[in-house]
Amino acid sequence: MASDISNIVILTGAGISAESGLATFRGPEGLWEGHRVEDVATPEAFSRDPALVQRFYDARRANLATVEPNAAHEALARLDAGWDGELLIVTQNVDDLHERAGANRVLHMHGELNSAWCLECDTRTASPAALLEEPSCPECGEAALRPDIVWFGEMPYGMDAIEQALMDADLFVSIGTSGAVYPAAGFVQTARYRGARTLELNLDPSQGSIFFDESRMGPASELVPAWVDEVLG
Repeated sequence: MASDISNIVILTGAGISAESGLATFRGPEGLWEGHRVEDVATPEAFSRDPALVQRFYDARRANLATVEPNAAHEALARLDAGWDGELLIVTQNVDDLHERAGANRVLHMHGELNSAWCLECDTRTASPAALLEEPSCPECGEAALRPDIVWFGEMPYGMDAIEQALMDADLFVSIGTSGAVYPAAGFVQTARYRGARTLELNLDPSQGSIFFDESRMGPASELVPAWVDEVLG
């Protein structure tokens, strides 16, 4: 690894968790596990049919409990533990596979499947297994919990911290992302503008591949461990 690299920002998307058995968001015909995005991933959908939305995320939460981190998650956890410089893993994923693999420097910009948000008292707590059953908020006692997920039309979490990290980055790496969803799709341009080197590790070229200094194509479980070996030397 070049000696002038100190600060690293990594963006991960659904492609890194696909090999663990989690479905990617953008499947055939733009459906999420048989549902239209508009029916399960917007505030309007939750207002219109909360039971459908809760059932959808309860099923995803149950499925998450059946899978394990893969070699790509484990490699990033190894990088997190072994990298002395600044490191931020920004993930678009709502699963907890980075943390279960052992990574600590993780920011979930789209929320977390295992977290619940109380609309009454604005607190976030560990999510019960089934929000469809309308459990009470452990803080205020009201049955006002929704998935702590950033839906379309809502502001991603941690944008100030992400923007600062991108401004300070020497290296920006994108792993398993489509390059189709903003603001994450624009991170590479921000990092590049500030002078960072840019690397894409993806199964196929993303929509933003032209903005990367280097693109490596293949399964994340193969590409990421090999890249981490290079970084840690």
